[in-house]
Amino acid sequence: MHDKSVRRRRAVLALLVVLSLLLLTAYFGESSEGGLHSVQQGFLTVVTPIENGASKALKPVRNLLNWFSETLHAKSQRDALLSQTERLRHQLVNNEAEKRGYKELLALFHLDQLGVSDYRPVTADVIVKTPNIWYQTVSIDAGSSSGIQVNDPVINGEGLVGKVQTVASDGAIVELITNPSMGVSARVGTSNATGVVQPKVGEPASLILQYLPAGAQANQGEYVVTSGTVAPPDYSLYPAGLIIGQVTATGEEGGYPVVDVHPTVNLHALDTVQVLTAPPGSRPAQLGRLLQSLPANGHSAGPEQLASTGGG
Repeated sequence: MHDKSVRRRRAVLALLVVLSLLLLTAYFGESSEGGLHSVQQGFLTVVTPIENGASKALKPVRNLLNWFSETLHAKSQRDALLSQTERLRHQLVNNEAEKRGYKELLALFHLDQLGVSDYRPVTADVIVKTPNIWYQTVSIDAGSSSGIQVNDPVINGEGLVGKVQTVASDGAIVELITNPSMGVSARVGTSNATGVVQPKVGEPASLILQYLPAGAQANQGEYVVTSGTVAPPDYSLYPAGLIIGQVTATGEEGGYPVVDVHPTVNLHALDTVQVLTAPPGSRPAQLGRLLQSLPANGHSAGPEQLASTGGG
């Protein structure tokens, strides 16, 4: 039975092939007005409206499918572009960080011009920043194991950053010059008149130079630098000539000059700093021992008394 069925199907297939060949031969052999051409035209006349109707009916479906396809393709392209943008953003950030770090390190390399040759600079990265507008401290990744001690001055390529407040073995907290407890003995430009730079009350980004002698002059735009003396009670040994800021305004209070100062260091963009450590036997170390012998209230000696010793 199976063989008969197979033979029957083969015979039918062969018959259909033969008929198709005969019809094709007859179709191409007759004129355009022949019977087969007439049948074809009649068939098209019947089928074409059906095809047009079906095409119009199915057009919304095709449009919907095309919309889904294009949307998925656009989403895929969007995701690829977002991924590429994110990679480029990371590359840009990394490049900017490397560029900024290079510039800071280059500036720090030339800091001997600021009179820090008596110190041993220790370079450190800022790892924690105080998240508020007052921005009083930062943490660095170097500590006592690198020779850093409390009250060591901290600088970067732009000038004075602050001083070391607390020290651990492998880290330290740096008190910025805008911290209300800070006070730095300073002078304006090449003047010999010495005062004290402290944060300006109510203005976290500004400093004020006060306690200048009567008649001392300061002009807008002049640089304010460390004087090389000690301003009690803030017994930190800042070497002379470290830039603190620029004069923005001048005035008087009780007959004495008062100078507004804008810090030159961008304290909100600190990445790399240097801590000026005092090696044993160095002049800063000797002065440090002298300061430790002073009374705790810090009123037994002032800047002028220590100036003759060349203190920082």
